[in-house]
Amino acid sequence: MGALACLLSAVAFGVMAVFAKLAYDDGVDLDALLLVRFGIAGALLLVVAQARGRLRGLTRRAVITGLLMGGVGYAAQAGLYFSALTRVDASQVALVFCVYPLLVMVGAVLIGRDRPSLRRAGALVLALVGVAMVLGGAETGSFDAVGSTLAFGAAVVYAVYILVGDRVAGPDPLAFTALICCGAFVTFTGWSLFNGAPDLGFAASGWIWLVLIALVSTVAAILLFFSGLARVGPTVASLLSILEPVVTVLSAALVFGESLTAQQAVGGVLVLATIALVQWPTDAGSRAEAHEPAPMATSH
Repeated sequence: MGALACLLSAVAFGVMAVFAKLAYDDGVDLDALLLVRFGIAGALLLVVAQARGRLRGLTRRAVITGLLMGGVGYAAQAGLYFSALTRVDASQVALVFCVYPLLVMVGAVLIGRDRPSLRRAGALVLALVGVAMVLGGAETGSFDAVGSTLAFGAAVVYAVYILVGDRVAGPDPLAFTALICCGAFVTFTGWSLFNGAPDLGFAASGWIWLVLIALVSTVAAILLFFSGLARVGPTVASLLSILEPVVTVLSAALVFGESLTAQQAVGGVLVLATIALVQWPTDAGSRAEAHEPAPMATSH
């Protein structure tokens, strides 16, 4: 059941890019999408955390840290990710963004929190080759340098967010994630008011996609991952999460007819394979070779 929960979480996260594209098609703009997503998700996660007694005993420092993590780091990552989706195919965004575990690996080595290894160095080279193939294999006229940069920027910000969050996260991941979503909601509320009131006059069908993003690809995805994480552990959970970009690519192909060139497909396989290579432990007790992500790293 733990493995099934992790796989369902990956599917829920994987379809988020498609939901976002469908919302854009129905007239939803970026500001409205981010505001509604984090408003609904933050409120529901707070209710769940309160019902389970997870908010009791939180220190003022933990509350402030969670709100700041969401209001600064997570808000920046989400803004870049969904901005990329306004310019680039969902499949391309997913394959570029999923390099973040490798960036976490590099960052952990640079700041002395992990040991370098030949296997990881080789995996990094293969991943970079894979990303280059994904971007370079775009069909004529479909490549967007700004969109690709936004997707990669989201991966960079997310990697920094994980490395920082791994040190400052509160004792309860569910409560901390609820605070993160609320912090992001506050940021996007302020941003929307600064730019003028958010435009909520889009088609009624647009609300369907926004609610699905909040309920399926945020609340359900996070709760499923926590459930699976508690049963199978961080290493197996991280490996099973590699299914996420695969789901994005397949669902984008089914819904929008997006297709990868042969070169992009090979590049995507290289990226996914190197992530598995990096996170697969060399032996049952090896924590050095099996990166254990922070709990909040499960939300996008």
